Amino acid sequence: MASIENLKLIGLFIFGAIGYGAIETAFRGFTHWTMILTGGAVLVTLYLLNRQFPDTAFVTKCVVGGFVITIYEFSVGCIVNLWFGWNVWDYSHHPLNILGQISPLFTFIWFVLCGGLLLLAKLPRLLRVNYG
Repeated sequence: MASIENLKLIGLFIFGAIGYGAIETAFRGFTHWTMILTGGAVLVTLYLLNRQFPDTAFVTKCVVGGFVITIYEFSVGCIVNLWFGWNVWDYSHHPLNILGQISPLFTFIWFVLCGGLLLLAKLPRLLRVNYG
């Protein structure tokens, strides 16, 4: 039988997969199945880091999260774009990009996204009503 924690991780993976796919579709008009899987993996990773380091400052969590997403993006990009040649994205026109797979602009966007995710994660606690 699956534990509550395993079900939570599965739920987070699904939420991250659907959420990232929706964000990308809203901004680019399409997504790719590899991005859906990456979005799920990223959200689970960010959740586990947040759980492991609960007292870390908000901005520090955003910086680390931005770099975690950038590392995922670079790794997946090297596989799907450079190795398989699927051309899912190409940042080669962005300044200071690395192999066209990552750019400082998108690392900043991931930093901001992490801030939103951290605030969203706090929402249930903020809305909790104390009846005692």
